[in-house]
Amino acid sequence: MGTQKASSGLYRRRGTTNVIALVLSCATALFGLFFLGWILWTLVAKGIAGINWQLFTQMTPPPMQEGGLANAFFGSAVMCGLAIAIGTPLGVLAGTWLAEYGNARKAGTIVRFVNDILLSAPSIVLGLFVYTLFIMQFGGGFSALAGALALAFIVLPVVVRTTDEMLRLVPAQMREAALSLGVPQWKVIVQVLYRSASAGIVTGILLALARISGETAPLLFTAFGSQYWNTNVMQPMASVPVVMNQFAGSPYESWQTLAWAGALVLTVFVLLISLVARGVLLRNRISND
Repeated sequence: MGTQKASSGLYRRRGTTNVIALVLSCATALFGLFFLGWILWTLVAKGIAGINWQLFTQMTPPPMQEGGLANAFFGSAVMCGLAIAIGTPLGVLAGTWLAEYGNARKAGTIVRFVNDILLSAPSIVLGLFVYTLFIMQFGGGFSALAGALALAFIVLPVVVRTTDEMLRLVPAQMREAALSLGVPQWKVIVQVLYRSASAGIVTGILLALARISGETAPLLFTAFGSQYWNTNVMQPMASVPVVMNQFAGSPYESWQTLAWAGALVLTVFVLLISLVARGVLLRNRISND
C-alpha cells in the first residue's frame, strides 16, 4: 500500500508539473505572437497607404513632395546581388574544405571558431571594417561596391556554416562507394556530395539573402546613399533600409509614408524568401522519401 501511495503521489506531482509547464509554454508563445501580430498589423496599417504604382516607378523625392523608392529598390537589388555573388562561392568552398578536409586538422577547428565569431558579429562592426579598409585605406570612397563587400561579410559565415553542416549530413557510405569506384575526390564532391546537399546549401543562401536585405548599419558607412538613379557601382547608391532610416525619423509626412511602405515591401520580400527556402527543403525531403 505504501508503495502504491508513493507511486500515485509521484504520478500526480509529475502530472501537475507537466500541466504547469505546458500552460507556461503556451502563455509564452502567445505573448510573443501577440507582439509579433501587433508589429505586423501596425506595419500593414501604416504601410498600405504608400503602396501604389509610383512607389516602384519614381525616385526618392525632396522634402514635402511626392515620389517613390525606385532608385532605392534598384540599389538594394544590386548590392544584395553583388553580395551573394561574392559571398556564396567563397562560403561554399570554405564550407567544403571544412567538411571534407578540415575535420581532422586543428586548422579546421580554428576556422569554425572564427566563422562562429563572424556569424555573431554585429553588422555595424563589419560595416566599419569595410569602411576602414576599403574607403579610408585604399581611398575607394562611398560606393555600392563597398556596400556589397560589407553585406558579403554577412553572407559568408552563413553560407560556410550551412555548407559545412549539409555536407557532413551526407552519409559516409556515399563517399566510400564513389571512391571505391576510382572516382577522384573532387568529382565525388561536385557530382555526389553537392547534389545530395544542394537543397540545404540553397536554403542557406536564401536565408543569407533574407538577412542582408534589411541591413542598414553596414550601408550607412559604405554605400551611403543617393537621391538619384545610379547604375555605377563605384558611386554612392540608394538602398531601401538606408532610405527608411532617413525618412522614418523625418518630420515630413510624405517621407514617413514612403518609409512605412518600404518597410512593408521589405517584410513581404523577406517572407517570400523564407517561404521559398522552406519550399526547397520540403521538396527535397519529399523526393528523398
